[in-house]
Amino acid sequence: MTPGAAGQTASPIQSFLDQLHSEFAALDKGQVATYIPELAKADPSRFGIVIATVDGQVYEAGDTRHEFTLQSISKPLVYGVALEDRGPARVQQAIGVEPSGDAFNSISLEPGSGRPLNPMINAGAIATASLVGGATRSQRLARVLGALSAYAGRPLGIDEAVFESERSTGHRNRAIGHMLRNYGIVTDDPEDALDLYFRQCSILVGCRDLALMAATLANAGVNPLTGMRAVAAQHIAPILSVMTTCGMYDFSGEWVYRVGMPAKSGVGGGIIAVLPGQLGIGVYSPALDERGNSVRGVQVCQAMSSRLGLHFLQPPRVASAAVRSRYTLATVRSKRRRPLHENQLLDTEGRRAVVYELQGDLSFATIEQLLREIVDEGQDVHYAVLDFKRVTHADPAATRLLANLVSCCDQRAQQVVMTRVRRGELLADFGNQLAPHRARAVSFQPQLDMGLETCERGLIERYGGEPRPAPRAGLADHRLCAGASAEELAVLEGATETHVYDPGSTLVSRGDAADRLFFLVRGEVSVVVGLPQGGHKRLSTLSAGMGFGETALTVGGVRTADVRADTEVECRTLDTTAFVRLQQTHPALVIKLLGNLLRSSTETAMRLTSEVAALEA
Repeated sequence: MTPGAAGQTASPIQSFLDQLHSEFAALDKGQVATYIPELAKADPSRFGIVIATVDGQVYEAGDTRHEFTLQSISKPLVYGVALEDRGPARVQQAIGVEPSGDAFNSISLEPGSGRPLNPMINAGAIATASLVGGATRSQRLARVLGALSAYAGRPLGIDEAVFESERSTGHRNRAIGHMLRNYGIVTDDPEDALDLYFRQCSILVGCRDLALMAATLANAGVNPLTGMRAVAAQHIAPILSVMTTCGMYDFSGEWVYRVGMPAKSGVGGGIIAVLPGQLGIGVYSPALDERGNSVRGVQVCQAMSSRLGLHFLQPPRVASAAVRSRYTLATVRSKRRRPLHENQLLDTEGRRAVVYELQGDLSFATIEQLLREIVDEGQDVHYAVLDFKRVTHADPAATRLLANLVSCCDQRAQQVVMTRVRRGELLADFGNQLAPHRARAVSFQPQLDMGLETCERGLIERYGGEPRPAPRAGLADHRLCAGASAEELAVLEGATETHVYDPGSTLVSRGDAADRLFFLVRGEVSVVVGLPQGGHKRLSTLSAGMGFGETALTVGGVRTADVRADTEVECRTLDTTAFVRLQQTHPALVIKLLGNLLRSSTETAMRLTSEVAALEA
């Protein structure tokens, strides 16, 4: 993703990269490399940042397609080629794996053997180049270009001007090559190895290529976009090991301390960083510090590691998929029972509210895919409900990205509804991370059911036309009375009694005798059960035109829940004594009542089955 592209869909991670790019673009320290004349032509204002995940998602900010030369970033990748072509034993015979603590162009050789200390310094890289398979210079170059192109996922070429500049000024490297030949580390003409080394450093890449190279290492050697293997999986650990200990030269120890990801820099201004199993990072900015590392690149990687919690030595918590269940209001509803026309509307428009029941620890790694999915839903989705009941921890990176999600949704006139979240514990810094003018796009509900009802109400208001006044329902409007004639309705009305209840009063208590059926004429009631830990849980909310207490007409017994008046309520009640009389005097009416009751029970069972299927999917 590149910022500002036409039709670009914002995402929380894209927003984070854009913010990061804006923050460090003003950093003007460092100088471009000048010891290779062609590198001195680089524009120090160029700056790109890319994250590529192991499942193929790419986020970009800045100059991500501007090409520059790979330089020393080629070293670990060509090291992998040598491991494949010659085998680990032969490579280790020629090149060590110990940090030198010296600059990249230091002549760090083991006393006596002349073996370079590691493959990340120039001496080790020249020795590595001598081990690439192939009978001729062109074959060895084709081998390296093919491997690095597989890492990048596209054909790569060489900047001939940089190559000529490298070759014509590489006197120190040429001296190192002949010294290696003197010790027998390079067994053939060192000019062949030097030619390949100068050419591999001159390979042209963009910042996006760097991130994909890093992501290929993170993905066990397979490019996450093309699916092409760039290096055998068994060589990933050796490659990442030398990147960790030696990849940033005499800054490697501090890099591991501050950033904590295997990495490699190049004097062309690039840095790659790898978080195994998760992602690769590419940063490009040609102004270098005194060690030869990109000034902006180092600062950006430190900020990303800190803010997204990417340090690979951070004590791990148990990881699991962040989304336990995903469904929409088309399949799972709140406990509010609605009239037919509202249910029909939600059947059609319920897909515009998507519920994500989250679980486990939330971090960059566990929620990146969730955030991407929410963004990819597009503007047809008006509500994203995030349920936190089973979330055990949310780190600062997750909190930051959730705040970014709200901002992105606000820009698209969408709402984020967070339910069952303990803000003081899980999202302690959420309010500070969220811009005040974006707060309108998020709401918090103590229960998932209330969050679902919030979304239902919003969809009904949006797609249901003019709000309808609170209805007053006669018996003819009740579904239990469907099919009854006017005469039968009059008989039924004569058999019922009218009761009015104040808001908050109890119509039915758990344990009461189940001795009457209630027809709601006006107002709303909720059916609730008490919880062992205190409080109560809503089973359903009913409005005019609905009924409750049907067991009075079937199995009898006692009430299993409380029914409370949410508003002023008017009911007509049919007690069991009157029902028995109707069985004797108007059996056809009773058959209709029981038939409608059976139909209602069947529909309820079908909806519950559908909801269970959606929750288990």
